[in-house]
Amino acid sequence: MTNEAGVMVVTGGSRGIGAAVSVKAALAGWTVAVVYRARDAEARALVERVAAASGRAVAIRADVGDERSVVEAFETAARLGPICCLVNNAGVTGGVSRLVDLQTDALERLLRINVFGAFLCAREAARRMSTARGGHGGSIVNVSSGAARLGGPNVWVHYAATKGAIDTMTLGLAKELASEGIRVNAVRPGIIDTELHADRPPGQLERIAQSIPMGRLGTADETADAILWLASPQASYVTGALLDQAGGL
Repeated sequence: MTNEAGVMVVTGGSRGIGAAVSVKAALAGWTVAVVYRARDAEARALVERVAAASGRAVAIRADVGDERSVVEAFETAARLGPICCLVNNAGVTGGVSRLVDLQTDALERLLRINVFGAFLCAREAARRMSTARGGHGGSIVNVSSGAARLGGPNVWVHYAATKGAIDTMTLGLAKELASEGIRVNAVRPGIIDTELHADRPPGQLERIAQSIPMGRLGTADETADAILWLASPQASYVTGALLDQAGGL
């Protein structure tokens, strides 16, 4: 999976799945632009961890829900070298809620980050990678969710719907950008043991784990491995794929 010639932009890159991708990608030879919104200390610690292992990563603070911030982040990343991959990972759940109790401000923030932000980042990556625009091609790996298949009833239908939008974007962009040297795929993780699930009711994750055929939650490192495979030359003939990574659920 080595790639020594390009920059990988990882949004939501300072924690959880994004942090696992950032570290593994840097150790595989990528220059990693770790895009994060607010956790300065975590972002610095990750960059220092990568440097200690002889990798290269740079932290870039940006709000993916803000167009100007996204454009500036990609301009900064492009100064590190040619952008060859975007891992579209930044996202929020919108909180655990049934639809009847969902607040408008939570829904607006959810849509802005998970959908609007993902589109903005994909747009900026495509503008720089497209062979039709003078780029060298590359790949986009969107981080969707198994919730897009299951619907998230009684917990986060709102979140699941945003990930359904990511699935559709993946399928459409894969066809739109294939002739311009850009592959577009998505990973759909199931229940991964990260702080994304911190606001679930006590004991719920344990009960869910019992319903997973493999009998356990997934790890951020396992999801990172799937993402890096889709970004690698080993997946050179893969585009428009929605890769389920959910332990059989």
